[in-house]
Amino acid sequence: MSGRFKTSENEGSGSGGCFVYQSTGKKPKVLDVTLSPAGSKEEVEYRIREGAKRLPDIVPGAVGFYFQDGSADNTQAAAILVHGYDRVIVELVRGVKGRDNAADVVAMMKLVAPKLILNATPAPEKTKD
Repeated sequence: MSGRFKTSENEGSGSGGCFVYQSTGKKPKVLDVTLSPAGSKEEVEYRIREGAKRLPDIVPGAVGFYFQDGSADNTQAAAILVHGYDRVIVELVRGVKGRDNAADVVAMMKLVAPKLILNATPAPEKTKD
């Protein structure tokens, strides 16, 4: 595992990345979490219109999408969340066959986005009535 995040409260939360590598062989990348000031709500809406699924509420005011590669042998999945200037990407480059890797990136996004996007509070948990 390597990486770091440089946070800044000026125009956004900052930038950086954290990368997890496979422990054997040539050490291919397995997981990539990136924070950058490069997101747009228009991109999110476009990707949803093109077939990506909308992320649940994670950070108030944020919008996002997630998807898994459609081929049977591909386990790659990604989730992208945009909040103001901030874009958080969680990409599972090499998921596990037989798992719902799209659900895994959504779960990871729920854990990391509220910590990476400064001045954001997690969306309240929905309760059953």
